[in-house]
Amino acid sequence: MIKFDELAIGDIPAIVAMMEEFYAIDGYDIDRKTTIDNFDLFVNNPQLGQAWLIRNGEDILGYMIVAYFFSFEFKGRVGLLDELFVGEKARGMGLGKLAVDFVTSYLESKNCKMILLEVEEHNERAIHLYKKNGFAFHPRKFMRKHIN
Repeated sequence: MIKFDELAIGDIPAIVAMMEEFYAIDGYDIDRKTTIDNFDLFVNNPQLGQAWLIRNGEDILGYMIVAYFFSFEFKGRVGLLDELFVGEKARGMGLGKLAVDFVTSYLESKNCKMILLEVEEHNERAIHLYKKNGFAFHPRKFMRKHIN
């Protein structure tokens, strides 16, 4: 039976290992120490967001991370689906749909007005999943600037 377990401090090594697998797909670097420190902060400050392990029994199949922010444009609290990863062996089993349904219900219960996410242009399976579940591309593009 598939379940979404809130991330606990003891789960951090497992989620970081999956993040390394996820980031490797597109060649992104991951600083393991910073990531572990950030999870310690994140788990101990639920106002920042929530993370879950996707499990089938004791088997970890993937993970999901949501971060919160506030936007006047989007009319209030927003949930950023920062990461959704399903391990290679568990793909094609409908876990993405289950995860999107779960996070949508969860964020509705937290009074979020919108869910935002980012997706790689080449990830056609994910784009199809998100579009099928009511997501649409925003006409503007994210920009970023590293400050620390």
